[in-house]
Amino acid sequence: MAASRVVHVIDDDAEVRQSLAFLLSTAGLAVRVHESAVAFLGLLPDVEDGCVVTDIRMPEMDGLELQRRLHDLEAGFPVIVITGHGDVPLAVEAMKAGAVDFIEKPFDDEILLSAVRAALARHARDSEREARCAAVRTRLQTLSEREREVLDRLVGGKANKIIAYELGISPRTVEVYRANVMTKMQADSLSDLVRMVLVDAEGASARDR
Repeated sequence: MAASRVVHVIDDDAEVRQSLAFLLSTAGLAVRVHESAVAFLGLLPDVEDGCVVTDIRMPEMDGLELQRRLHDLEAGFPVIVITGHGDVPLAVEAMKAGAVDFIEKPFDDEILLSAVRAALARHARDSEREARCAAVRTRLQTLSEREREVLDRLVGGKANKIIAYELGISPRTVEVYRANVMTKMQADSLSDLVRMVLVDAEGASARDR
């Protein structure tokens, strides 16, 4: 999956851009080069999904400001910053702002390739998790208010009789609501249903961070 995503190389030095592009493409990775952070941001949101490799020192907008902009835009690109020795504090700031890694110049080719592959793999996992969360949220929205009340109690570990007592309905009616919930949520079992609700809660927690 990682190989189907694009590595966006951002550097104001044309030779550096081409050198990095050659390294990454030789390793089988799809690459796009951008002459500045401003140029890259100008392509959003149509730019191909993937990760960003950017120099920390650039005119107009540096790598730190780029990372902040991407974070504010919720663009979702993992960012790897390349830094000179004197710019390490700046790179640390970029990581605090959400960058996934920084690499000091001069660096071994394999260090960069490993960082890029790790960033793409992590991004793929995050994207898959978000897709699962979105699917669960969509299903939850199809539930009626009463069905949601039954769901919340089922996930809380309560038996049908207890749910019936709390909601003032018969156990048989609870069974009907329970069956409707299972169908709408596309759950094969109660444990499957619990996992879905946990996935939704995890996704909500991640979005709030």
